[in-house]
Amino acid sequence: MTVFEQRRQALKESLRVRGLPALLVSHAANRWYLSGFELADSQCNESAGWLVITAHGGDTLLTDPRFEEAARRVWSDEIVIYSSRKMEVVGAFLKSLNPPALGFEPRSLCVRDYERLREFVALTPTEGLVEDLRVIKDADEIRRMEASCVLNERVMLALPERLVPGMTEAQASWEVERLFREGGASGLAFPTIVGAGVNAALPHAEPGQDRLPAQGLVLVDAGGRLDAYCSDQTRTFWLGSEPSDRFRHVLALVREAQRRAIEYIRPGAPIAESYHLVRRFFEEHGVADRFTHGLGHGVGLETHEAPSLSSQSRDVFRPGMVVTVEPGLYWPDWGGVRWEHMVLVTEDGCRVL
Repeated sequence: MTVFEQRRQALKESLRVRGLPALLVSHAANRWYLSGFELADSQCNESAGWLVITAHGGDTLLTDPRFEEAARRVWSDEIVIYSSRKMEVVGAFLKSLNPPALGFEPRSLCVRDYERLREFVALTPTEGLVEDLRVIKDADEIRRMEASCVLNERVMLALPERLVPGMTEAQASWEVERLFREGGASGLAFPTIVGAGVNAALPHAEPGQDRLPAQGLVLVDAGGRLDAYCSDQTRTFWLGSEPSDRFRHVLALVREAQRRAIEYIRPGAPIAESYHLVRRFFEEHGVADRFTHGLGHGVGLETHEAPSLSSQSRDVFRPGMVVTVEPGLYWPDWGGVRWEHMVLVTEDGCRVL
């Protein structure tokens, strides 16, 4: 049994427990996780295909002729090919299954397709059935993520010599992508964030024509995709001679908050508490209002996936989770500092990747 078949078997068990006869998988990363077919869709209004996973029977891949050969290379079960009359073909197939209801993924099925599908079959919304499986990485996934993280670290270590005062943020972003590509990445995990000076106060700054300072800070948040799996790291650099006292102070606060959070992570520990302990630390130093986002998130086939290291989390850390720990402090009139590590939860604690 392949790893993809094993994952489908685990999903089938989950469907049986919930009394669902089948699930329509429309989210691209979930599709690949269960089949090895097409990790990403070309754009938000197109799909390379869907999967129908049944609780007790066979499974089916639905795709169009452009992807038929690619599908047959990785999928040995039934394949349904549709063309311009997609919903008629898909609908007829679903109707032939005659399930009392079909589970679907609300986050990745557009309203138009939802309305058409309801003409053929009753639909039941589900939440996180495949994502719950993806939260815990197996040994092979961890190996891939370690390699992806090693490449990311090499990129970050190379950046101080590549970030030249006077170059634009956009040029710096291109240098980041070049380093990832030259290192073997199939692409970026997400658009690189580069914020120079006050732009570093924007947690998701878009690189533009502002220039890197001769003396000042530059925040870089970047990740690559290697062997299907993502990495995600942030560093805040100082360009010029001696960092300012303010930069040193803010960086020290951020790094200490991160250290405390990582020290806390262990199996069974409530995830929300990792956020709260960082916030309490910042409150003690009078800067909690400058900490404006969650502490981190899961990483895997996607850059942002479960679990969320937020105050609202009801989950606990479990072995095999891979999460980011990325506290940050931001001032619109000065800039910001963020520092991010990827962390694997182990059987007896955690390990920084």
